[in-house]
Amino acid sequence: MSDEQEKQDKRQEAMEWVGKAYQLQMKGELQKAIGLYTKSIEICPTAEAYTFRGWTRSFEKDYAAAIEDCHHAIDLDPEFGNPYNDIGAYYVEQDEPDEAIPWLRMALKAKRYESYCFPQFNLGRVYEAKGQLDKALEHYRQALEENPKYVLAAKAVDRIKTKLMARNPEAIS
Repeated sequence: MSDEQEKQDKRQEAMEWVGKAYQLQMKGELQKAIGLYTKSIEICPTAEAYTFRGWTRSFEKDYAAAIEDCHHAIDLDPEFGNPYNDIGAYYVEQDEPDEAIPWLRMALKAKRYESYCFPQFNLGRVYEAKGQLDKALEHYRQALEENPKYVLAAKAVDRIKTKLMARNPEAIS
């Protein structure tokens, strides 16, 4: 077996553990999920395993460990968008919106990312928290444009429109 084939086999096995860990995570079995993500990383470190382990840790409000995992993911694959968005989201959760902005902007530039609606939505959250409602509305609308079925973004658009109408009934379209 070639070195390249062995590498591919290890990555495939590692990603199978990521899938099993994700299933446990969705069932709320966070510690078991973290254990399986860690097993995946031991077999073959991947950006996905680190990012998802970080995401699981964030459910336990362990943002420092979650951010550290995302940094490992970025080191392994700087083109993978999820860890950038996740770091931004963790800063938002910690009421540090200014820290979140550069990470969310990097997520929007990542080449390997399927859900640009999430960093757009998180930027909306940042600007809403900062009281910059026009900018928040712009990002929430962009999130909805990226994913028209994104219910949280649709609700956010309506919420911001209501706030803006209260400020100036003639300004909203």
